[in-house]
Amino acid sequence: MELFFDLVYVFAITQLSDFLFKDATFHRALEGLIMFGAVWWAWNYTAWATNWLDPESVPGAALMIVLMAISLVMSAAIPKAFDGRGIPFAFAYVGLQVVRSGFMVWGFTGSDDRMRRNYAQLLAWSCIAGVIWIVGAFMHHDLRLWLWLAALAVDLAAPVHGFRLPGVGSTPIEDWSLAGGHLAERCQLVLMIALGESVLRVGLTFSHQTGSPSVDASFIVGFLICAGLWATYFLRYAERGAEAISATAADAARVGRTGYAYAHAMMVAGVILVAVGIHLAIDNPDEGASAASALTMLGGPALFLAGLALFKWAVGHRSLNAPLIAIGVLAVLGGVASFGADQLVVLVCATLVIAAMAVLAVTADSD
Repeated sequence: MELFFDLVYVFAITQLSDFLFKDATFHRALEGLIMFGAVWWAWNYTAWATNWLDPESVPGAALMIVLMAISLVMSAAIPKAFDGRGIPFAFAYVGLQVVRSGFMVWGFTGSDDRMRRNYAQLLAWSCIAGVIWIVGAFMHHDLRLWLWLAALAVDLAAPVHGFRLPGVGSTPIEDWSLAGGHLAERCQLVLMIALGESVLRVGLTFSHQTGSPSVDASFIVGFLICAGLWATYFLRYAERGAEAISATAADAARVGRTGYAYAHAMMVAGVILVAVGIHLAIDNPDEGASAASALTMLGGPALFLAGLALFKWAVGHRSLNAPLIAIGVLAVLGGVASFGADQLVVLVCATLVIAAMAVLAVTADSD
């Protein structure tokens, strides 16, 4: 059921990638960031809910199918969410959060008062943020953007302060009993979905281009950076992270919040940007990189590595030198790219940095 549910998020990631490619500007990037935050938070809270909910049971499967249908509405609205389809996007997102949390409050009634309280406070904060999302949907242009940015900030900050409410207090992270291995597996799968979108982007963009040495080179380099991102995470850190969160039952929720809810969001967002960068490079490999395209092609890997560094820290690997140095190198390359390097050259530079990280992931003896 969970894999079936994820199919909608394959569509959502593709929609986000297409949205960013069609107009690579900083303003559009901010809009894409807001929509990605909503998509990720909707998926992430569902992944946490299935830690306690059996998605194969009749009530669980019914909930997942309802959430899947609402997610499909939200995903379909992504291309025009800041234009004429803001209302269905916002109502679908808020509906996802309220329906899921409301179901969990009902499900824990009479069986686990602590978890019922936890989800009741989560539901309250989803409603608070939801009001801002819905008000923003009726606004236009930059006012919608800033209201939705505020709503997303409320959503993202709520777990950090433990869903604190006046007169009620917070829900300590220790009160969220978590089967860490399940969450680790779910986050690995959604990261694989994002990498699948990058591979799909390589093939689709290449299939629409006439053959030339630079297009062929961009195709090869685009595939290599996808493989490098996969190797950097899955050949070393995925299994170690799953072992770490499974071995620390008392602190699993804290690790899950930082290392999976937040860190994996950064990695998935980075992979989506990489997909856009590959599309740009294969589409026009010999064109000089603009500030926005260079930031996309170098910022995607940098964001992925920042998420990897946060993930390593969360699961107990305190040596963060390699990803932080790599981010520094990418920043320097961004300065060089501003002097008019071709898009293919910028993508090659990003790929070399990721390739170096992949080699370290395979060969290093310790963290």
